Amino acid sequence: MDPNEAVREQLGKQLRLYGMAVTEACNIADARRLCRQQCFDLAVLDFPSPGAEALALVRTLRMKSGTPVILLARQQDPVQLIAGYGSGADDYIVKPCNPCELVVRIHAVLRRMSRQRQAPPALPSGSYRFGGWLFDVEQRQLCGLEDVPVALSSGEFRLLRVLLAHPNTVLSRERLLELTAGSDPQAFDRSIDSQVSRLRKKIETDPRRPQLLKTVWGNGYILAADVHPA
Repeated sequence: MDPNEAVREQLGKQLRLYGMAVTEACNIADARRLCRQQCFDLAVLDFPSPGAEALALVRTLRMKSGTPVILLARQQDPVQLIAGYGSGADDYIVKPCNPCELVVRIHAVLRRMSRQRQAPPALPSGSYRFGGWLFDVEQRQLCGLEDVPVALSSGEFRLLRVLLAHPNTVLSRERLLELTAGSDPQAFDRSIDSQVSRLRKKIETDPRRPQLLKTVWGNGYILAADVHPA
């Protein structure tokens, strides 16, 4: 969707040349109407157009149908970037963009969504012990040996839950991103490294020499611990 008719039609024409079936919407209301009438594999949305309405549409698409969204922005704006990802957008491209790049981004997002759907189920609700810690999924709570709760952010909770579901398994940054973002369509923190760093500060005796959440250089991260239901 792009309010500029010439740009929208040209972009649609170029995407069709790559074998894609394209449906065009001239505004937010038109896009909403089309989404009520049929399902789409992916949406490319002009942003802002205006911004608040575009973000509301992103949230609707992700929460009601799970449709992935790529935003096209007029400039690289950190505030817009955070707002877009915070609403559930999957990618963000600055206009004017090369059609080849957009096609590559579209295929990348669709591959990621396909892998998310095929991902094994998340760690079931309940309590689990690992490396001297007790993790309660329902209460979203982490406790140490002295039963003192440790506060977890939403991102840290998602990351720890994924790691506990795959103990002693190397997970790449891309895979961790897919599994953590896939569990919450409104996740916007794209930096797995920063999430790992923050989580280490809470579960490691010495975060600089981690014994539980280890780096496997060139491959990703591993939770080096056995996990048992409490």
